[in-house]
Amino acid sequence: MSLPPDKASELKQIIHNQLAQPSHPWNQSGEPLLHSLNSKNVLPQIRRPKLNTIFQMNIHGKVREILAESVREELGSQGLSEADLIKALQRRGIIDDVMKELSFLTEVENKEATSSSKPATHFVDKAPAELRKTNIDPTRRNLYLQVLGGKAFLEHLQEPQPLPGQVCSTFTLFLHFRNQRFRSKPVPCACEPDVQDGFLLEVHKDSLGDGSKMADATTLLSICDPVHMVLIKTDTAGETTLMASHYLEWRSLLSSPDGKRNMSVELLGVGTESQVPVGVLNIKLEMYPRLMQTLSQEIVNTQLALERQKTAEKERLYLIYAKQWWREYLQIRPSHNTRLVKIFAQDENGMNRPVCSYIRPLRAGRLLDTPRQAARFVNLLGYERAAMVGGGSKQEQWCTLLPFLCRGKGDCEDHANLLCSLLLGFGLDAYVCVGMKAKRVPHTWVMTYGTDGAVVFWESLTGHRYVHKPVNADDPPLVEQPKRAYPYCSIGCLFNHQSFHANCQPSDTVELCRFDLSDESKWKPMSTEAIKSVCAPGSSTSLPPFPPLCAPVTDAAAASNEIELVLRSLISEHRKDLGLNTVWDDHLSYLLSPALAAYEIERTTGVSTGNEEFQDAIKRAVPDGHTFKGFPIHFVHRNSRRAFATCLRSPFCEEIICCRGDQVRLAVRVRVYPYPESACAVWMMFACKYRSVL
Repeated sequence: MSLPPDKASELKQIIHNQLAQPSHPWNQSGEPLLHSLNSKNVLPQIRRPKLNTIFQMNIHGKVREILAESVREELGSQGLSEADLIKALQRRGIIDDVMKELSFLTEVENKEATSSSKPATHFVDKAPAELRKTNIDPTRRNLYLQVLGGKAFLEHLQEPQPLPGQVCSTFTLFLHFRNQRFRSKPVPCACEPDVQDGFLLEVHKDSLGDGSKMADATTLLSICDPVHMVLIKTDTAGETTLMASHYLEWRSLLSSPDGKRNMSVELLGVGTESQVPVGVLNIKLEMYPRLMQTLSQEIVNTQLALERQKTAEKERLYLIYAKQWWREYLQIRPSHNTRLVKIFAQDENGMNRPVCSYIRPLRAGRLLDTPRQAARFVNLLGYERAAMVGGGSKQEQWCTLLPFLCRGKGDCEDHANLLCSLLLGFGLDAYVCVGMKAKRVPHTWVMTYGTDGAVVFWESLTGHRYVHKPVNADDPPLVEQPKRAYPYCSIGCLFNHQSFHANCQPSDTVELCRFDLSDESKWKPMSTEAIKSVCAPGSSTSLPPFPPLCAPVTDAAAASNEIELVLRSLISEHRKDLGLNTVWDDHLSYLLSPALAAYEIERTTGVSTGNEEFQDAIKRAVPDGHTFKGFPIHFVHRNSRRAFATCLRSPFCEEIICCRGDQVRLAVRVRVYPYPESACAVWMMFACKYRSVL
């Protein structure tokens, strides 16, 4: 906030007078001088008890004492500048004392300012019971969602109360609403978990309206985006489990006269337990600023019913079309019945969705720079097949994007869907392929189709790329055919967010397939309009909106140092148990860094760099007559003990760690490369050098 020049001068004079009179901060009428100024709307509101405390500190006297002392002790006969005085005040803590006592509370004086000139903020200064209205833009509609605790989490009924400082399993609640993402503080797992957190959701996130125009209840009723709530359990080993994925309908708040509503949200399980309750969360919803005019409950219910009816009708028509399309596909060739043509897939809540709805162009902003870097990021997310109770075939579960990102791991379909969405965001013509790999195992991967007709396969689980070179079955036997470099055996269909193609070539073997999607004699397409009717953004209220990616929060240097120190301790303890001394070579450890950087660059770009410099440095560091051994290894987690146990299972790494000989020197280097969504590539290299004894 800025003041007019005349008011600023007046304020400076008043503050000077106050500092010069520390024992009498009052005017003739007995009122504080700054309080009388506030009545003229010159200053922000200042809490008087704090201000009186400042005056009681005798600031003017302290400044005089420090000024005299500084001149006498430090400057001698030299002149005293303003900078010298400030430094002296800082060294003696006077400035810090003043700032601790000052407490400002600004109020918005002009509520008709345009919303576009004010940056949005999601910071909520939350008291235990009420939301403080600081940092809230009054020109925007905000939905305040407060979680008041949980109950009936019966799976944790016998969970013991954790002791102070004890590591225990925790619950974390994640939210997504209109391109905004939030997460709660982790709380110990219990039958009644103490989830106490508040989230300020901007309803005007994407469309801010015209200037200071505030959305009324009717406008808010047309916003059908739900609040997506995901509950994640993290055990003591750091493993995450998806507990629930729930879509909260918040528009019942529009009929509340006081702008508040309390509700109990029952969370259901996922996968095979999608009909089993996990627990209940107590929720309180509030609208800021309050609505001047609310709607009747009948109007809200009618709107919600119409939306559900419209969505159900679109899905019914698409199902009828898909059945007819499938009958036509089977009439082409009877063997098509055995091909993997996936039109619908179940999500984590057991709902059947068109596979095209799992894809959408996703832009990563400045978090990812290249398509290959996007492939590296997806590769770093953990791989885990959907859990299944009992035996049988593979459990069907295609996670929507938010649960997949929150859990940090998923099946091959989840990885392929995310990679395809990112590649579409980078402007590539990308598709998810459904087929089989070796030993007839169902699998999904990604394909990009170049403008020159080049076909490239992307393996989302490894980040590898394969150029497809088809085999011509009509060539004579003596003609050399390209060898298959990829692990894929057959392909049944491929799709993205607006197209679906089923393979109707005589053979579904990948090497023999031609990928000219415009040739309907080789690929039978679905109607683009039919797909858009149920899969385009905003076409259906049952489609979950795609969340944005979150920036990495890991401090790469600190995480690398921490893991490296733990590994050194573990190696020393392991060698001590074997009766061996441990001597570390810090210089050799540092020289391993270029190799780790080269490995990560190669994984990201496919280009090997820096190996010559690394080899030259090692040759200089290892004296004549000595032997050097090194062992690099890669992880996608930061659990040091788990990584060390894995390394010991490698005979090459164990030989280095347990090295015996003359003048043995050990080295270890760790480098953590953070990526979005808390994903990270962790490279470790163990090395030793010793004098060779014949």
